[in-house]
Amino acid sequence: MTQRAIPFLFLRGGTSRGPYFRRSDLPKDRETLSRVLIEVTGSGHPLNIDGLGGGAAVTTKVAMLSASEDDWADIDYLFAQVSVTDRLVDFGPTCGNILSGVGPAALEMGLIVPQGEVTEVKIRAVNTGARVIATVQTPGGTPTYEGGTAIDGVSGTAAPVELAFMEVEGSSTGALLPTGKSIDLIDGIEVTCMDVAMPIVITKAEAFGLTGYETREELDENRTFFDRIEKVRLAAGPMMGLGDVTKSVTPKFAILAKPRQGGAIAARYFMPWACHPTMAVTGAQCLATCAMTPATVADGLANRPSGPPATVTIEHPTGAIDVILDYEPTGTGIRVKSAGLLRTARKIAAGEVFVSSATWPT
Repeated sequence: MTQRAIPFLFLRGGTSRGPYFRRSDLPKDRETLSRVLIEVTGSGHPLNIDGLGGGAAVTTKVAMLSASEDDWADIDYLFAQVSVTDRLVDFGPTCGNILSGVGPAALEMGLIVPQGEVTEVKIRAVNTGARVIATVQTPGGTPTYEGGTAIDGVSGTAAPVELAFMEVEGSSTGALLPTGKSIDLIDGIEVTCMDVAMPIVITKAEAFGLTGYETREELDENRTFFDRIEKVRLAAGPMMGLGDVTKSVTPKFAILAKPRQGGAIAARYFMPWACHPTMAVTGAQCLATCAMTPATVADGLANRPSGPPATVTIEHPTGAIDVILDYEPTGTGIRVKSAGLLRTARKIAAGEVFVSSATWPT
């Protein structure tokens, strides 16, 4: 049998990377699409040896772009998280780091026309309905990837991509606190179940006998810890209105500690079956909100900056990430209006990726 060719771009977006496709170049039905993405990434092997994946959750991500069907947006962005070893595809969440490359990729694909030296791209995240405005550098009407902006977790510098996330509160569940409480007790652990850009189960590191300053490698080797947090996560899923989350990467999980480098909070973020090497863009928005919300598990840990808006610095395993949080105080907490982050992206490759005709019959 001959293989089937699919055009693609390969970009690093923030601290993740993966293939970016035109949605029209892929199967319409989700079952066939899942099979294609599993083969494209090489899911099923710890090194993804037979595909484009890199053996980590941050390198088995896929972006699929099309002209938007929404009157507000320019681009529809469908995200897929492909598992490294389990041959599973989750279309439930979105990814803010991969979203950093959506604006440049859409321009490269001709889905949007450059506006001048700087191009504003309005993006609708199909998975969650989130609306994001990406500001991309386009000198001479062409996306540029060279610049002086550095982000922790990526070597060197690149052109900045500014992201403004709108209407992020309750993006998946419809509520900032989907259980109706600022603190829940699950399996003897106090947690805050929060939904801002990404639903997360958040707790204190000390609740698991940890400092919260462990490296990613130290945490990934602690399988007893992962067994415990998975038990809590699975119980939290139905409480948050997400149903059975056994095979879903949402809700994510995070642990908090007092900051040590002058930030607002220290955090470790889980995807959820491995520790993120840095920090997810969507996760950062939720954790920043938790840090700024009174009566959550962040009380007694967070150094809350003044605002609004407030620049909330989250310390992660390889540095820190800043979230510009615009909010308004309420009688019992806060209401999030928008969240802004500064990321970078780089085009790494372009061409065709091949899948078996048995995977996607002609």
